[in-house]
Amino acid sequence: MSGLLALLDDVAGIAKVAAASVDDVAAAAAKAGSKTAGVLIDDAAVTPKYVHGFEPARELPIIWRIARGSFFNKLVILLPAALLLASFAPWMVPPLLILGGSYLCFEGAEKIVHVLMPHDDHSGGPDGSHDIGDPMHLEEQKIKGAIKTDFILSAEIMTIALSVIDSPNIWMQAATLALVGVMITVAVYGAVAVIVKMDDIGLWLSQVGRLGLTRALGRGIVKFMPWLLKGLTIVGTAAMLWVGGSIIIHSLAQMGWHMPEETIHDIAVAYGNHQPALEWMITAGIDFVLGLAWGLVLIPVGVKIVAPIWGALFGGEKSEAH
Repeated sequence: MSGLLALLDDVAGIAKVAAASVDDVAAAAAKAGSKTAGVLIDDAAVTPKYVHGFEPARELPIIWRIARGSFFNKLVILLPAALLLASFAPWMVPPLLILGGSYLCFEGAEKIVHVLMPHDDHSGGPDGSHDIGDPMHLEEQKIKGAIKTDFILSAEIMTIALSVIDSPNIWMQAATLALVGVMITVAVYGAVAVIVKMDDIGLWLSQVGRLGLTRALGRGIVKFMPWLLKGLTIVGTAAMLWVGGSIIIHSLAQMGWHMPEETIHDIAVAYGNHQPALEWMITAGIDFVLGLAWGLVLIPVGVKIVAPIWGALFGGEKSEAH
């Protein structure tokens, strides 16, 4: 009997440790997920365009296939790569974050330039081509392009998450990164699924609603959705520049150059009147301006050098990321 009681006591102790580990993983995942807000908003804002122009019945299957590719990107490719990086080359994390932050700044600045100086895309179909051709072939192209774009954003997400995880061992890191990957993918593509179907729901309510209020609600949803998508695009662009600038500044500090981060902090404290919310807004605003400036510098590099190389390697599908 005493042996059985000792065994039960050991089991209870193991259960407590496991529960604490689960709590630690959840807390670390929540912290890491909050750091990727800008990338998440951009991902949610960009993805609906991949189902634009397709039959409503194909929208959810397309989103599911993109989400499935995103799970594969994060859990099968990027998770092991991130763990190897953390174990054998942690010094590479800040430079990779700077590279990812630069990509966000480039994308955000390019979107702003595109709005201010629009050019003719010569678009004739949902993918911007003159010849839509076989719808199934077009669907495959759009899904492949979306998954490649997701890979870039997922790499940024996993690298950011890795940089803020302070776990005692590789298994805790792996569990936290996996949880981050799953939560973010579910959140992003779940939100995208709701967004792309809301206009259909609104149309259905406006047609079959028995009450005038229900039909009015449906019409309101249909009218509101284009504004929501525009709002997501604006917020996503601003978030990319703010997050990109913040990542670069913080990564430079991790590499030993503390002056930019300290200067921004001193300005925020000096003009924030000891109000944390105002200090945060000032810091985010400076990060946004710096991110925009750096993105504008990178546009010629991206257009003249990176885009041709990408097109040669991947058949010109870089345009899908925009």
